Amino acid sequence: MFISIYEDNIATKHVQVLVKCLEDDGVCIIPTDTLYSFVCSIDSHKAAKRLADLKGKKLEKSTFSILCSSLSMASMYVKPLSNKQFSFIKSLETGGFTFVLNASGLIPKIFQTKKRTIGIRISQNNIVNSIINYLSKPLLVTSVPKDKDGETITNAELLYELYGNMTDITVESSNVRNIPSTVLDMTDGDNYEIIREGLGVIKL
Repeated sequence: MFISIYEDNIATKHVQVLVKCLEDDGVCIIPTDTLYSFVCSIDSHKAAKRLADLKGKKLEKSTFSILCSSLSMASMYVKPLSNKQFSFIKSLETGGFTFVLNASGLIPKIFQTKKRTIGIRISQNNIVNSIINYLSKPLLVTSVPKDKDGETITNAELLYELYGNMTDITVESSNVRNIPSTVLDMTDGDNYEIIREGLGVIKL
């Protein structure tokens, strides 16, 4: 299925279709704050395995992030943040960042591994947050692969052509960037390390 949704005019019926798909172990391609991404419901082990297959990996070896609509939602999946960590994350335009944090006890259950860290993305994209808030839980997320020339794919129709037979719904939006998230490793207490520079900018 191919759906066009725009951030300033999100039809409830489209969100309901996406949520029903995700609740039924579906995998979707949706626009995020950064790139088009594969997503599934965080509590669907069957869909998570499909997500891993799309990236050519085993689930326990996958490096998916968790896409949340708020920091409070994300807090269930990471160990308690210090006041400094919390204030730092809140000070950022979070949609452009992936925060690598120490994982809570829920993460090993999701990935069936002894995974100790997890990437958290806190969306500021209206489409993403409409889906998450209607679903009432986060999404597992991983960016779609680049094309054979190493270029980011920002055309939803091409993604549907490439992956439509392996996914359930592709969502087209007019507001997709071709810049990945900035990845911050925040597993060392109140310090952070920039692992990858991308869309997110830290204003000192």
